[in-house]
Amino acid sequence: MKLVVCIVHNRYSDAMEKGLKDKGYRMTELASSGGFLKKGNTTFLLGVKDNDVDALQREMQTICLNLEKKKGKAKDVDSRYTSFVVEAKESLPILAAFQNKSN
Repeated sequence: MKLVVCIVHNRYSDAMEKGLKDKGYRMTELASSGGFLKKGNTTFLLGVKDNDVDALQREMQTICLNLEKKKGKAKDVDSRYTSFVVEAKESLPILAAFQNKSN
């Protein structure tokens, strides 16, 4: 089992949430801000089976590219999203850090 932490630029966050839910992915969404992608962003936490990580990453890329086909690529966006894949059993310190920031 893997934990995928995906930090998405706000321009893509609604499309990402809807697209992943439509494909049956379940996620936790966290509003986040700060210097990581320099602008407002949304962080998604997704738990997926080891063999589903590649399909998830392809789906995330497709969602962003489809949005750009409809709306054009934004000139002020350096990155659509950044994702990290972590072994679920090793993710407890990461999740604890998220919980502490929200308290």
